[in-house]
Amino acid sequence: MAKDIEASAPEGGEFSAKDYTDPPPAPLIDVEELTKWSLYRAVIAEFIATLLFLYITVATVIGYKHQSDATVNTTDAACSGVGILGIAWAFGGMIFILVYCTAGISGGHINPAVTFGLFLARKVSLIRAVLYIVAQCLGAICGVGLVKGFQSSYYVRYGGGANELSSGYSKGTGLGAEIIGTFVLVYTVFSATDPKRSARDSHVPVLAPLPIGFAVFMVHLATIPITGTGINPARSLGAAVIYNNDKAWDDQWIFWVGPLIGAAIAAAYHQYVLRASAAKLGSYRSNA
Repeated sequence: MAKDIEASAPEGGEFSAKDYTDPPPAPLIDVEELTKWSLYRAVIAEFIATLLFLYITVATVIGYKHQSDATVNTTDAACSGVGILGIAWAFGGMIFILVYCTAGISGGHINPAVTFGLFLARKVSLIRAVLYIVAQCLGAICGVGLVKGFQSSYYVRYGGGANELSSGYSKGTGLGAEIIGTFVLVYTVFSATDPKRSARDSHVPVLAPLPIGFAVFMVHLATIPITGTGINPARSLGAAVIYNNDKAWDDQWIFWVGPLIGAAIAAAYHQYVLRASAAKLGSYRSNA
């Protein structure tokens, strides 16, 4: 089997051989996978990671709203609490931690949109994708349930950490914000875990969870004022189920449709635009 080559060539015109190996596409349906403990271990890891993610982040949101409540803190409510910046750090920081902890077990998805994007790119099978998404949604519900249990006196008063479209913004704007925000996240996931990057940048000690966490952080800074930032259907569903408010349910479709579209665009862009060019060059060289 001929080796693929790189896009760049030295002055002599010769192409260098490909020095990395792409993993084979995951089978669409792998029934044998259901007999392996590694699958169920990964599903459990996704459940626990999403539970912890929602517990820490929603608790941060509720705590900030309580600390900045002018009826409670009459002196400097506007300057109290972690602020929008702190909330963004909570989401980005937890993703960094949890992806680092679970990457070697489940791949550290912690987000149905990420799982969906990786499924479209044939990185995971349909069975694994479905089980991951179910585990993520259940973990999110349990995580927000813990927040309500521990902060029952504040939870409902401060909105339950539920994602809702902010007043003054149209549903189209909210949907667009979720699409772009999720595109940034899933594109970063593909880039940070690209085997080509791992081979070429092996001398640079950069952890893949770091850019992924920063992507979550930056997207939150941009979209918290618009939608509260979903970009994770499990996060939005978990908060909506426990809070159970009409407004949260009315806008829920935005936090599923937007992230899934954004993930699909990111998968197509990375796999069939950025990576396709290298494959075509490899095919051209092998036929020459």
